[in-house]
Amino acid sequence: MSIEEEIAAYVPYNEQEERDKELILRALKEDDIFLRSNVIAHMSASSWVVNQHFDKVLMCFHKIYQSWSWLGGHADGNKDLKAVALKEVREESGLQNLKILYPGIFSIESLTVDGHIKKGKYVSSHLHLNVTYLLQADENEPLRIKEDENTGVRWFTLDGAIEASSEPWFKEHVYNKLNKKLLEYLKEGKIRRE
Repeated sequence: MSIEEEIAAYVPYNEQEERDKELILRALKEDDIFLRSNVIAHMSASSWVVNQHFDKVLMCFHKIYQSWSWLGGHADGNKDLKAVALKEVREESGLQNLKILYPGIFSIESLTVDGHIKKGKYVSSHLHLNVTYLLQADENEPLRIKEDENTGVRWFTLDGAIEASSEPWFKEHVYNKLNKKLLEYLKEGKIRRE
């Protein structure tokens, strides 16, 4: 199934996801939506990485946003967003042994990115049309930073991850939703404890 078909088949969790799904499906008609050359919006992939006990989540301190945040990045032409999400976690944290906990898309979001300087050049404000995957990693595996992107990588409790973020919209509409969905999926048996 193509990523376009996966997003079309995705059942939104809440109103935010309903609206963002409509926006993403509309944007997927653009030829360059998977490339940063689309300066208005482009596809990205993120991961909500939990530990083996489901009580901690991995966050990095992002240089551009100056906040603790989830891990992820640009598609850069790759339509296999699950592969993008896995690659980004490995690059940003040093973790290598990752397990996909939920087989499909875990959540979707349209994320605003304020204008900023990247590699000495100004990048105008734009949207990241994001697909999120739920991953699991061993919290005892060594972590490392990615010097050009973050200054810290660490495990937080589920509530601690929300508290650590300095981005109010993300705290309320993304991280809180991901934690709530994780706990609901565990209770419903959609994710199994091993």
